[in-house]
Amino acid sequence: MAITLYDAFVPSCQQILGGLSGLIDKGEAHVKEHGLDDTDLIEATLSDTMWTLPWHVRACWVHGAYTFDQLPTGEFTPDFTDVPDSWDSMRAMVDDTQAKLAALDPDAVEALADKTIGFVLGGKRLMEFSGQDFLLSFNQPNFYFHATTFYDILRHKGVALGKRDFMGTPRLRT
Repeated sequence: MAITLYDAFVPSCQQILGGLSGLIDKGEAHVKEHGLDDTDLIEATLSDTMWTLPWHVRACWVHGAYTFDQLPTGEFTPDFTDVPDSWDSMRAMVDDTQAKLAALDPDAVEALADKTIGFVLGGKRLMEFSGQDFLLSFNQPNFYFHATTFYDILRHKGVALGKRDFMGTPRLRT
């Protein structure tokens, strides 16, 4: 059986978002358990030139739910205007992403496969992709990078996490 573009992208994002939701919970619990200030983790980075936790949540939203608002126009321009600033606002952004992905019509996603998508940044069209290549070779790696970096920041700051925390709930044969 051939895999669809929807199957290759959406369920995996949903799974990792489930993990991200749990990571947010564990980060907040770590702060409370160790008597830290929320900003000790929320403003943490892996290096001075990298984003903080909320930016990575926003990037998962951009490369998850927001993508499907953009692609029908034939252009994708990242939107980082509404970066969450608390554990609850990060949770809300993950929930919003999950809801938007759950509402996608698989046939509508498949219809994007051959559409030309321009990546626009700073008003300049920098790259062009087919819809399939945009989702699988640009968006999906970006999504995973930001989810992984969120996990890595928490691990770096001492939050007790394992691989299964990142993975969320795998899709098992029923």
